[in-house]
Amino acid sequence: MQATSMIVRNRRWFNCFALSAVLLSAGCTGKNVPAKNLGADIDEVAATLIEQPLLHSASIAVVYRGEEFIRHRGDMETGKPSPPTDATLYEIGSLSKTLTGTLIANAVLEHKLGLEDDVRQYLQGDYPNLQYKSEPLRIRHLLSHTSGLPNMLPERANTVLADFTDHRTPGELNAVYKGYGKTDFFNDLHTVEIGSAPGKEYAYSSAGTQLAAHILEVVYKRDYESLLRGFFRDVAGMSDIRIKMSEDEAARLAAGYHSDNVVPTTPMPELPWGASGNVKATTPDMLNYLKFQLAGGPVVTESHRPLVKFDSEFSIGYFWNIVSGDRLKDLYYAHHGGVPRSQCYIYIMPKYDLGIFVITNQSGDQTAHAMEAAIDTLVERIASREKLAEHEPPR
Repeated sequence: MQATSMIVRNRRWFNCFALSAVLLSAGCTGKNVPAKNLGADIDEVAATLIEQPLLHSASIAVVYRGEEFIRHRGDMETGKPSPPTDATLYEIGSLSKTLTGTLIANAVLEHKLGLEDDVRQYLQGDYPNLQYKSEPLRIRHLLSHTSGLPNMLPERANTVLADFTDHRTPGELNAVYKGYGKTDFFNDLHTVEIGSAPGKEYAYSSAGTQLAAHILEVVYKRDYESLLRGFFRDVAGMSDIRIKMSEDEAARLAAGYHSDNVVPTTPMPELPWGASGNVKATTPDMLNYLKFQLAGGPVVTESHRPLVKFDSEFSIGYFWNIVSGDRLKDLYYAHHGGVPRSQCYIYIMPKYDLGIFVITNQSGDQTAHAMEAAIDTLVERIASREKLAEHEPPR
């Protein structure tokens, strides 16, 4: 699910944020001089982040050249002493897609499926609509958002999300997905029309991620959530990620605010499979995910492989946005996540052996800008520290 899909719909997201983050970071910190240690920098950035309008609380995880940091700031509910903790479960929104992409990369390496496979070989029934002329939708088209599938199924969800900041949006989204299951998804998939040759044009599609989760279930003969939890527990030590929650687990879910509404809003409705935006995770889980990404290895390397190169600076891997040529970050991998009551970012920057995860329990049209500014400030501090280290005389 990409509730804030208009923010991160295509490459212009990176271009406009490159400018806005520079402008905002000046206002966020006032200076980019590194503190004596990175922990102090993260403390400052986290404290400044929640001073931004409408932001209530934030959690940050950072892995930098083997060092690990977690910071929580603010109160999740206005007027109540309710700071987030390591046990807090957050809705990570479309960051869920990178988990799905990693599972697909593992399936490719295990020869369970191929990127060139026609997606219809994993579907029951006939889907003559899932092609353009004679060109079928292939698995690589799902991963690179070039399938031509709509953002959301059912289509009426896209109409609701078009006015994302309207106070009615969370309730209307809940109504759309009430009782909406896998059978409904496949019925709607039959009605989709592919308007151009797949593999060419970027069109963000959460529906494509849902279909990818179904394909994983078919090849592994296992439900998606158990596959997700088992894999990331074993390879990354992510012991607390989940899609569905028990009553006890739901009590740990972060309260969240939509737009400028002063009343906490409801969680994101459950989607079929949940692969596109229903994953919940703790900050320590996400720190372990950063470590897993930075460690590399065959699965991570495959998931970071560009599948479509749109221009010299922007590519798509296994749901990862890949940006090159950035003055500060160099080559990096990133994804935004957003639901009606939280937004987050993940950045993987090999140049600095650096991973950053930032999440806040508010979701509005300026939330992403504030988090981008915080991330840019941290990277500026790290870059300054490394530059100073280069010029220090040997001891």
